[in-house]
Amino acid sequence: MNKEERYGRLLEQAAALCEGEKDMTAKMANVSALLHYEMDFWWTGFYRVVGDELLLGPFQGPLACVHIGYGRGVCGTAWKEGRTLVVTDVERFDGHIACSSESKSEIVVPMYEEGRVTAVLDIDSRHVATFDEVDREWLERIVALMV
Repeated sequence: MNKEERYGRLLEQAAALCEGEKDMTAKMANVSALLHYEMDFWWTGFYRVVGDELLLGPFQGPLACVHIGYGRGVCGTAWKEGRTLVVTDVERFDGHIACSSESKSEIVVPMYEEGRVTAVLDIDSRHVATFDEVDREWLERIVALMV
């Protein structure tokens, strides 16, 4: 099964997990677990916008940074710019926050509610160049169905 077929299946599973669920924390917890284990990512989770920072939400993987400032690192930059960031090599991203030296590439997808970013989905890999436009497209679709 290729990556697009896997994401197609995950989109259906994520939709079923989120259908009828009103609590965003529960949806974030289940979607992060689904993506993490089905796609074998190294770190998969959400950061919620709380005031002027991103605060760690539900995740799967090793310990993580808890607070990320607006415009800082990949997550804060995706929040500030309001767009998905695909970073093939985090060492080359100006201002990267190294929560772990094992992270080599990253994708961050903003979640919108009522026209504003309220959270971001952050996924890290232990390998350079893990993420591409296929990941961006499908992860944006998964995040959009959560709201």
